Amino acid sequence: MAATVKECLELQLLEVEMLLSMFPKRGELSLDADAVPSIQRYLRNADGALPPQLEYRIALHVGEAKVKVELQVLLPHMYPQVAPQLFARSDALHRQQQLQLNTRLTSHISSLDPGDLCVCEAVQWVKDNSLPFLENCQASSECAAEAVRAKEKLHRMWIYSHHIYRQELRKKIFDCAKKLNLTGFCLTGKPGVICVEGLQENCEEFWRVIRYPNWKHISCKHVENIETEGSVDNLRLFHSFEDLQFQAHGDYGLRNDYHMDLGQFLEFLKQHQSGHIFQILFGVEGKLSDN
Repeated sequence: MAATVKECLELQLLEVEMLLSMFPKRGELSLDADAVPSIQRYLRNADGALPPQLEYRIALHVGEAKVKVELQVLLPHMYPQVAPQLFARSDALHRQQQLQLNTRLTSHISSLDPGDLCVCEAVQWVKDNSLPFLENCQASSECAAEAVRAKEKLHRMWIYSHHIYRQELRKKIFDCAKKLNLTGFCLTGKPGVICVEGLQENCEEFWRVIRYPNWKHISCKHVENIETEGSVDNLRLFHSFEDLQFQAHGDYGLRNDYHMDLGQFLEFLKQHQSGHIFQILFGVEGKLSDN
């Protein structure tokens, strides 16, 4: 008999309880304060809306040097009947080595019996298998550091969404941009537009995180890359990550489906030397009214 969402969520809570006993220290297992209570409320009254998918991070320390490797976990509502979304990352790993580590992690998890809880297994696998990647990274770190010092690249991504409303999504966007030292903006409403600029690996990490697991109606419309022998900070068009909410043309329902004033948005882009992006985002040339 197929498992229900309720049964799957009950198993997820059991696994989290087990993980908390394995990682009791502050900062070892990080999850939102309302993550577990929201699932418990749903289990008491399954007639309501589904709770947010369970998402948490586990900090592991690998090898004699105790290098930090973080395992990011996102559980679909039907996990363990469907595979979890796992991603291991470490500041000590280069992007290619991090990709190789995660490819092997995904392959290992897919080889396990379907329907079994497997986050604990993933934790142990990361502990046992991260060290060779860390050692290879350390061996080449001096050359890589020289290359970074010699030439850095500013990466700027222009992201379009049909709309951006939800507070929890906006919080995720701003928290991620701050964590990755990205500047730019988030235009809230309908349409929604995000611009992030900074180091390439940080922009790509931002893009991976915000559309993870599956944000519909979102696309990266344009990417700019500018190399410099100095600091990328000198090439930034924005000094912070801004919250843009221009005057709306009306209220379209209970969700505050505001249509943004694209004329004001075009003026903002031109003030930041980016007026040409308007046509890339919307497929039409932007024009300001003569005053």
